[in-house]
Amino acid sequence: MKQILALITLFAAGLAFADRVPPGTNDEISARLKPAGQLCKAGEACGQVTAAAASGGAARSGDAVYNQFCFACHSTGVGGAPKLGVAAEWAPRLAKGDDAIWTSLTKGLNAMPAKGTCMNCTDDELKASVAYMSKAQ
Repeated sequence: MKQILALITLFAAGLAFADRVPPGTNDEISARLKPAGQLCKAGEACGQVTAAAASGGAARSGDAVYNQFCFACHSTGVGGAPKLGVAAEWAPRLAKGDDAIWTSLTKGLNAMPAKGTCMNCTDDELKASVAYMSKAQ
């Protein structure tokens, strides 16, 4: 008997909300239901469009990128990561040249993932973050 009463209650509650529609026009509702992103295939330029959109059209500074994406490892040296502003830890890496640093940054190195997890960073933002981190404090 309790199960029948529970079903009747659930059915009645459902009827009370059956005429409810989410707020907004059909276009507004459709806009809220759009996918959050898009699939970029190799050779397409959509990745750069995503980066610009993600940063609001303005490039993020090196310290902003560091504080959002790099801080967790480069503040403490996790997995051998050179620490922020410690010139002695950055010197051997910088001595290898810009191409080696860029390869490590974009492809990842040891425990560091590609782009240090900042998949929507532009090349300039990534370079600015390295400049910020490797500068003696």
